[in-house]
Amino acid sequence: MKILLVEDDDRIAAALTEALTDHHYVVDIAPDGEQGFNFVQTFPYELLILDVMLPKLDGISLCRKIRQNGYKMPVLMLTARDTYIDKVTGLDVGADDYVVKPFNLHELLARIRALLRRGASDLTMLLECGHLQINPNTYEVNYAGELLHLTPKEYGILELFLRHRDRTFSKSEIIDYLWSLAEPPNEETVKVHIRSLRQKLKKAGAKQDLIETVYGLGYRLKYI
Repeated sequence: MKILLVEDDDRIAAALTEALTDHHYVVDIAPDGEQGFNFVQTFPYELLILDVMLPKLDGISLCRKIRQNGYKMPVLMLTARDTYIDKVTGLDVGADDYVVKPFNLHELLARIRALLRRGASDLTMLLECGHLQINPNTYEVNYAGELLHLTPKEYGILELFLRHRDRTFSKSEIIDYLWSLAEPPNEETVKVHIRSLRQKLKKAGAKQDLIETVYGLGYRLKYI
């Protein structure tokens, strides 16, 4: 899952990115509100974390602009001001939750999980395709009862395919979903991950074309 963190405090941004990455989230960082909105328009995000006090475009104005432009992903606001009026203002412009700095990291992660579950009940349900099964709660992947040992990126690719049935993803789209802007690979890297994933699935008994190549377009999972 990909999260956009709009935060101008480098120390907070670095600490949050490390914690979120440790919990298997992909994180992009924008240091101001204007760049944050540009990222929202360009890349797919499942959640936005916005600081209230931002340069160029503050978090309240950014949240309002995001909602006015039709984006519906959950928004969590971060602020150093713990007042009733500030919270009401943030919620009124479309924020889904409000956390006051300094915050407890475990509580913040729990709020993030709750927001990601809200309105998307399948996020934590088992994902299945024939003998292939993914458990998003434990990040375990099984094929015909055999546990597969995948890298984080291999897992991410497989989960992406299972969540978007019948959709074909180009290499650049896979990069947009699964890599942060701080670590963009070249498209050859995607091919390497796909090749390794196919080998592991084949070793467990899957057919070679379970992950199909749609020539000129990209890859998709073959549903049986």
